[in-house]
Amino acid sequence: MTTHAHAIQTIIGADVAKAEIVICHHDLNQLQTIPNQPRALAQWLKTVPITACIAVEATNTYHLTLVELAHKRGHRVYLIDGYRLNHYRKGLGGRAKTDASDARLLARYLAHEHAQLRPWTPPPPAYRLLQRLLRRRAALVKTRVALTQSFGDDAAMRRLIKPVLLKLNQLIRQLEQQLMQTAAQADVDHDIRRCRAVEGIGPLTATALVMASLRGTFTNTDAFIAFLGLDVRVKESGTYSGRRKLTKQGDPEIRRLLHTAAMAASRQAAWKPFYQRHLARGLKPTQALVALARKLARVAFALITQKTEYQTKTFNEGCCAT
Repeated sequence: MTTHAHAIQTIIGADVAKAEIVICHHDLNQLQTIPNQPRALAQWLKTVPITACIAVEATNTYHLTLVELAHKRGHRVYLIDGYRLNHYRKGLGGRAKTDASDARLLARYLAHEHAQLRPWTPPPPAYRLLQRLLRRRAALVKTRVALTQSFGDDAAMRRLIKPVLLKLNQLIRQLEQQLMQTAAQADVDHDIRRCRAVEGIGPLTATALVMASLRGTFTNTDAFIAFLGLDVRVKESGTYSGRRKLTKQGDPEIRRLLHTAAMAASRQAAWKPFYQRHLARGLKPTQALVALARKLARVAFALITQKTEYQTKTFNEGCCAT
């Protein structure tokens, strides 16, 4: 164990599933399984020393109860990205992937990488509400698209599912109204208005970007881009230059909305030259759209943090804030 790990009395890895959680105490190399239920988790946390550090892999929403309860009791909680954990497993030569092995791996990762990690902090209420509404809307849109595509070639079925689609559209509109109301109550509607002034960015994308800005204090735009998962993972060694890929960390719905915004912006006079320049450099259309989405996010972040109004000429000529 490294020096910084010796200062920690208890290190725990927790592999979370919908029904149960497998716990690994790193110092004791002991495993236990508890139900993923608030009462059971609260009882277990009472037996854990307050100085404990707990590593949890972020999986859907099943980890939230444990994370919130542990934080309330004063424990340091670390959310570990699944992609990073998977590569850590491969680096150690791990062949098995079970709940028990993942709990052990999480504990080991925290013990050795503790100094490089940041403890989890609860998001502000507005962030959580906006995120929940955006995810619910995304689920409804996905369902609507699936139904439309599945029955698109069957006239009889299209007539049958038409009432369902109408109801889905009604629910989507209600969620969009709730988003706007929540933004106004959280006093972030002014920032949303600033972002909406950017060509290509609509109300949903603007809301998602403002929501993301609420999650923490970002030191610069690069940190914000990394939070969105729009930063690039580079693989280079000697003369070898591997394919660059997005890290895709963070909320996938925000990236989807930004991609849609980039598609709209690429047809606007203000951003079409930017898009065309990237195509001329040899980028594929999707890569050029990603570059444009990243640019839009940088512009929005500058508007939100500096509380300034959008000016097309200033941003397109390239100011230091972008």
